[in-house]
Amino acid sequence: MKTQPVIAASLQLNADGVAYSPRYDDVYHPLSGALAQARHVFIAGSGLPERWRGRERFVVLETGFGLGNNFLATWDAWRRDGRPCGQLHFISIEQHPLTRDDMRRVPRDAALAPLAQQLAQEWPPLTPNLHRLSFEGGRVQLLLALGDVAAWLPEIVAQVDAFYLDGFAPAKNPRTWEPRIFKAMARRAAPGATVATWTAAHAVRDGLASAGFQVSAAPGQGGKRDITLARYEPAFTPRRAPGRTGHAASATRHAVVIGAGLAGCASAWALAEQGWTSTVLDRHAQPAQEASGNAGGLFHGVVHPHDGTHARLHRAAAMEAQRAVQQAISARGALGSAGGLLRLETSGRDASSMREMLAQQGLPIDFVQALDAYEASILCDLPIAHPAWFYPGGGWVNPPALARAFVERAGGMATFRASTPVDSLCRADGRWQLLATDGALIEQADVVVLANAYDALRLLGHPPWPVQRVRGQVSMLPSHQLRLPRIPVAGSGYLLPEVDGLALFGATVQAGDDDPSVRDADHSANLEQLARLIGVSPEQRLEDVLGRTAWRCVTDDRLPIIGAVPDPSALASSGRPEKARFAPRIPGLFVFTALGSRGITWSALGAQVLASAVTGAPSPVESSLLDAVDPARFIARSARRTGR
Repeated sequence: MKTQPVIAASLQLNADGVAYSPRYDDVYHPLSGALAQARHVFIAGSGLPERWRGRERFVVLETGFGLGNNFLATWDAWRRDGRPCGQLHFISIEQHPLTRDDMRRVPRDAALAPLAQQLAQEWPPLTPNLHRLSFEGGRVQLLLALGDVAAWLPEIVAQVDAFYLDGFAPAKNPRTWEPRIFKAMARRAAPGATVATWTAAHAVRDGLASAGFQVSAAPGQGGKRDITLARYEPAFTPRRAPGRTGHAASATRHAVVIGAGLAGCASAWALAEQGWTSTVLDRHAQPAQEASGNAGGLFHGVVHPHDGTHARLHRAAAMEAQRAVQQAISARGALGSAGGLLRLETSGRDASSMREMLAQQGLPIDFVQALDAYEASILCDLPIAHPAWFYPGGGWVNPPALARAFVERAGGMATFRASTPVDSLCRADGRWQLLATDGALIEQADVVVLANAYDALRLLGHPPWPVQRVRGQVSMLPSHQLRLPRIPVAGSGYLLPEVDGLALFGATVQAGDDDPSVRDADHSANLEQLARLIGVSPEQRLEDVLGRTAWRCVTDDRLPIIGAVPDPSALASSGRPEKARFAPRIPGLFVFTALGSRGITWSALGAQVLASAVTGAPSPVESSLLDAVDPARFIARSARRTGR
């Protein structure tokens, strides 16, 4: 998916006091009121709240978020219903979203005002991403896709129960009502999915009918005689990719997660949000004892000239990490900050060209800014010699505290079992059995998640995935021995603000090195790296420098591995697909590993991606980005390269 800069809407009111778009020369809602239209056309027209009662999950997809009134009205109906679905997922696409300030200024019906305030508080930076906003402890989730509806709809991974078509009028904004839009909707429609829209235009009705929807008219509202309703009743059901279908075969809705680092603990939280319980196993006595056990670590996005897959994924991950870290700090007292981070630009690009790049991509200042060396020095209170990218939502956190926060957020839905190494997996009677070294049964479950870094590959029989085990050593000094920055500084190496009385910096990168000892040579390398980063190095005896070693799991494309595990026996008979999503999968076996040096950044979003793969909930990232982290991508890459 090629991204385009997101251009915000301009909030104006017409002579009647109704919100108006000068870009489309149209109002956002009729004079009779947004809430009245939302309740009559979209909620009642979709058969709600009756249709979601008794359901674990109900999914709405809207074209045209606008002022957000349909989402707020649906959320309000969910809250007021005595028997709502377990989870309400609301997906909405908006090409010209409001700014946060304008979202706060929108006139609201009194019934929606408290919810609108929460929405404005969570409103994201206007980047071309799929933004996940979570409410009601995760039971109500808004997936907000910012960009063109024709580009976004094919990228949405969800089975939709109700479609709200609420763009500006077909005559004013025809792209939102083209036949290809209705065909893309059909490919995402669950059996019996409904459509509701305020327009009675013949082209809309004909387009829906040609895409497999049975169309009818209903009495209108707010001066309109008719509205359009429809139900998905196709002549045939489109094939769904094996990597996009979800597990859906576990009556218990329970998973066993192997590994209690950031990946495993975050997975327990994300599964709990979907109503699943989990048992988290780890070979250590406490969570986060290996790569997730350092005293501090960074999280931030990235900027690339062409805003490709890596940039989009890391941007989405960084924004989800910011929310997770801030919650761990504010609610659970974790050490850290989500108050900004500097990443030095050492490629020779100056601040002017950096700003030009941001302008071309339209990336907003609440996500990233380009600073010259002087501005960067003032911000971090250290003499910086290079221009830098400033990420206002980046920062640092104590990884074990973040891991514990994830488990605590899962509450009673997650159980931790310490000192429980898993020697092997086997499948018997349709269930997974986890075995100890002596062959004793540890656990059995329909669903298993391997979140145990490089050891996941051992349990999978060492599949031919290009993954390395990379050693890293961090160095630490008493904080008074080194001038520390106000916010983290990263580049070639990194330096954190004070971490519990320590100055923490590093780290080395050593593939194929299995030495667990803390080495003076590596402290020297970290000190030299620090000097290049901030221009000074403390005069310190190496024997007095503290350190810690750990191993990262890193793929050759520097992206994590998340999703259902490909089935090698099925691949042998069916051949290797050229798209990862079409690879056959082993039932009930999932993996979340290879977070590399970005474990904090990837933990929250990766866990949500994992949970959607397990449960079949809407994916928090678009289809092309799912392909980029899919375990089957290596198979698809090989098929494309060899032509078979």
